[in-house]
Amino acid sequence: MNTVVMIPARYGSSRMPGKPLVAVAGVPLLRRVWRLAVAAAGDGTQVYVATDDGRIASLVESFGGQVIMTPPECLTGTDRCLAAAALLPTRPDAVVNVQGDAVLTPPWVIRAVIDGLRAHPDAALITPAVALTGAMKREFLEHKAKSPSSGTTVVCDSKGRALYFSKALLPFERTPSNDQPMLRHIGLYGYRMAALEQLCALPESPLEKAEQLEQLRALENGLTIQVIPVDYQGRSHGSIDASADVAAVEAIIQREGELVVG
Repeated sequence: MNTVVMIPARYGSSRMPGKPLVAVAGVPLLRRVWRLAVAAAGDGTQVYVATDDGRIASLVESFGGQVIMTPPECLTGTDRCLAAAALLPTRPDAVVNVQGDAVLTPPWVIRAVIDGLRAHPDAALITPAVALTGAMKREFLEHKAKSPSSGTTVVCDSKGRALYFSKALLPFERTPSNDQPMLRHIGLYGYRMAALEQLCALPESPLEKAEQLEQLRALENGLTIQVIPVDYQGRSHGSIDASADVAAVEAIIQREGELVVG
């Protein structure tokens, strides 16, 4: 199976311009994400950075990465992944989209998505989730109470296929319990190439527009999303969305150590 990993990266972020080039504990953010993806690929799966900016391309080339220049018209990271995949000399069977700011995603979580594409050939998309119980669940609920739009939950059928994703807390618990698992979705996707093409050709769907969750477009159009359970093995979850997040991520790296060295 010909699977490629794509890291979409753009310079002109409205909240944090030049974000891929920002140093995080002395290493550019994009380089950190790239080496996580390379560590996950392992078996020869190719890793590419997809961008439309020469400054980002120069950075990637400086550390020996592969870059694909995509049109500036790409509206989303998903669109950029498709545009980059279309420029490859051989059409891939599947594309794994690793967000360019997902600096704390363990390589084994990315690997789970790559393996999930092979293990679930009938699924159009693969995505991971963490089962929260006990202290992890309490911490998540406390954070959601302060910032309702943070964190995404997912509920699945008996075979692990996604029924719905939401910024709301799912499932609603009439009797709250720390022992009842809650699935926190991790924003990492593996797409069959045909599914990626279909999604990018479809208009924004009503639920996608309401929740601002792009994966709902797939569900609303009948595409199957297989949810893969993953374990962060004690590592903290997080990404960099704004400048204030840099110090928080650096503190986590200082406390927990590097996920990948080199």
